Amino acid sequence: MPTPIAETGAMVSLDAQERERRRAQAHSAAERLTGQDVVGVAVTWVDNSGITRVKSVPPAKLENAATWGIGATPAFDAFLLDDSIMSGRYAGSPVGDLRLHPDLDRLTLLAAQPGWAWAPADRYTQDGEVHPQCARSLARAMTTRMQAAGFETSMAFEVEWTVGKGGTEEFEPACAGPAYGMTRLVELSGYSRDVLTALAAEGVDVDQFHPEYGAGQLEVSVAAQDPVSAADTAVLVRETIRAVGMKHGLRTSFSPKVLTEGVGNGAHVHVSLRRDGTTMMSGGPGPSGLHAHGASFTAGVLARVPALLAVGCPTAASYLRLIPSHWAGAYACWGLENREVAVRLVTGPVGSGAWSANVEVKCFDGAANPYLVVAGLLAAGLAGIEESAELPEPVDVDPASLDDAARAERTVERLPGSLGDAADRFEADPVLTAAFGTELAATIVDLRRAEVELTTGMSPEDVVALTRWKH
Repeated sequence: MPTPIAETGAMVSLDAQERERRRAQAHSAAERLTGQDVVGVAVTWVDNSGITRVKSVPPAKLENAATWGIGATPAFDAFLLDDSIMSGRYAGSPVGDLRLHPDLDRLTLLAAQPGWAWAPADRYTQDGEVHPQCARSLARAMTTRMQAAGFETSMAFEVEWTVGKGGTEEFEPACAGPAYGMTRLVELSGYSRDVLTALAAEGVDVDQFHPEYGAGQLEVSVAAQDPVSAADTAVLVRETIRAVGMKHGLRTSFSPKVLTEGVGNGAHVHVSLRRDGTTMMSGGPGPSGLHAHGASFTAGVLARVPALLAVGCPTAASYLRLIPSHWAGAYACWGLENREVAVRLVTGPVGSGAWSANVEVKCFDGAANPYLVVAGLLAAGLAGIEESAELPEPVDVDPASLDDAARAERTVERLPGSLGDAADRFEADPVLTAAFGTELAATIVDLRRAEVELTTGMSPEDVVALTRWKH
């Protein structure tokens, strides 16, 4: 029997009643799409290497897809970023089939791809049960576990990307303006307008858009949502940005590194926690205003950040980005508004904490599968609550400025410096491996070690070149 995802019934089995409900929903959606000149629905999932994969159907086949699913091999669980397939303990076999069921509650017209719509997929087995390696289902299951414990969580992903000139495998920045400079926005004014226009047309609630630090780097921040919706939106935002770039003759990369020097693309995650309508992240008696549950949730995440790198920093290139004094959060510590720690408490302006306070996990990057990130953070935070975990003292300086003795005294740990080390930490963490289930946890470890083998002997330049245009 497959291991139940997060040991919960958060996803329903596809019995006759549920299939009929989905068929009826798809029938209405297909009629609407046909009237909007849609010719195809892209049904996506994100694999364990962080790459968005897709199958599509015309509207006329949407009923069948929603009711019975779209066939897809389980070997996708074992894909590396170069599209080779590793042979793992629970993934990589050519035998078997899964069914991709589009979630039509998230059906969206793709504003930058006329004639196309999009929906994220949940993956089921042939007998209508949730596939034990479905990352989206795991994220939903962990959200349900948080709700069962009496907590409401919301999340938002910051999306950083670099814009390069088209027609080359190298990276040539599409703009020359300075970091955060208005010049860069002027250079890419039409492109930036089209990004924001497309996201608005798709119903994405954009909070901020601005040039970032790196060469050709931009960032968009969106409003917080429930965890699964936040991960869905991260996928939609990325693919919309990519499509807009293609129209402008530009190349888009969300990779943790596009050049060996300088900063890379992060994917910071903001998490807020509420209980009975009250925020646990502000106005409390604990450290920096955290309530007890908020502090324990944060402590649970902090304690497992080294292990969570296996999902949040899933490529060899990730560790070329995760270096001290680059605002990448390279140390396992926390602090109030400190951009050099792995976990930053964001309080917001005085008086706004009830709705704006959150914790930001800074160390994750753009190669991560957002559904795995959601699941991992919720599993870690819930464990912290269940353990009544306590936070160490906050760090109010760049941790790299402390000597070894001072870091040891303040329990400041350098995060794993390689993909192999992160995989070892993940495998050794009983909370995360139990939450992810035997099959998925083992496959993540197997994939990370397979990428280590793939990149062994490569120079940093080769690793960056391998990864640059994959995410």
